[in-house]
Amino acid sequence: MEYRKASSAIVGLGVTPQGKVFHTREMGFAVEAVARALDDAGLDRDDLDGLLLNPGVSWKDGGLGSFHLQQAMELRNLRLSATMSLGGATAIAMIAHAAMAIAAGQCTTVACVFSDAPLKPPRPDNGRAAGGAPAGAGASYAFARGLEASYGQFGMTARYAMVARRHMHVYGTTSDHLAAVAVAQRQWANRNPDAQFHDTPLTAADYHRSRWVVEPFHLFDCCLVSNGGVAVILTSAERAKDARGTPVYVWGTGQGHLGGDPIDTLASGAVVAKETAFAMAGVGLDDLDFCQLYDCYTFTVVVTLEDYGFCAKGEGGPFAAAGATAPGGRLAVNTGGGQLSSFYMWGMTPVAEAIIQLRGQGGERQVPRHDIALVSGNGGLLSTHSTAILSRLPS
Repeated sequence: MEYRKASSAIVGLGVTPQGKVFHTREMGFAVEAVARALDDAGLDRDDLDGLLLNPGVSWKDGGLGSFHLQQAMELRNLRLSATMSLGGATAIAMIAHAAMAIAAGQCTTVACVFSDAPLKPPRPDNGRAAGGAPAGAGASYAFARGLEASYGQFGMTARYAMVARRHMHVYGTTSDHLAAVAVAQRQWANRNPDAQFHDTPLTAADYHRSRWVVEPFHLFDCCLVSNGGVAVILTSAERAKDARGTPVYVWGTGQGHLGGDPIDTLASGAVVAKETAFAMAGVGLDDLDFCQLYDCYTFTVVVTLEDYGFCAKGEGGPFAAAGATAPGGRLAVNTGGGQLSSFYMWGMTPVAEAIIQLRGQGGERQVPRHDIALVSGNGGLLSTHSTAILSRLPS
């Protein structure tokens, strides 16, 4: 198959310490992540003429976040700046926006950044969290809708739980299927020294013993909450040849926004986003070497596997239960542990791991074939979706 020649590439990746990290706040994490990405690329701050920011829940800047970050970094004469928010689909949307701006000649070198600091340090007196923004993605999103909230259904986890329960009813998906996703990703995390759960194995029995959060979700069905930041630096494919590290080329991107109620569609926007991204890159499923799928919940992985076509609709659970996504399986998925077991930086988590794998820097978790990767992002209640095809090859 003849692939499309890439016009832009990711040349820098910066990941701060992740998890219960309290040395700074969201702005500090963003600045640190960009500094690490610039160092990785062998570039200086003055090389940047574009800055895109996806603010996490702890940011209070509204739509001016990118401006405040520019000021904090003392950047001058930017030709591209924006604060973007599509939930977990934003990271790939930022990469797509940067790639198109570079191709159009609007700018040359763009930093795409996400940071968040929802976790507060424990108080010395009683160990309880200090005051401030509520901890946890569900609390921070504060999804509550009138009558539903009055009957106790509030938070994103409860809404995903309803969709997952409907999937179980229609297709026969089980808790054992969801457990298989959690266990597989923990196995990957146990090979990743930077994962928050690197030293903690997980069995199916452990999964079933864990407390309920909102049925049918146990504790280990739900993603982590992390303080930290991640940044990537994009430039043209031509300029990427002079980068310090291995460039990762952007072959294709796409977005998908289904509309309607996911409890009826039981689908994500991947069914739309993949068409644009795959066509742009000139690839099919058989060309992919591994996948980094957005995993706010185990169920999200199940439905996304189906929507990309790795298995038929309703067969995502059995696909995972057969060990297909675990180390040694036929489809390497979320090889760093994902947001369930590594760290939660919204859509930047799968992007960062894809870059590490494509560069061959995965260590014990490195997949043998690592030429072409599928990366996904998901926002809201399966509301918005983004897809990227990345490669270590220029074409």
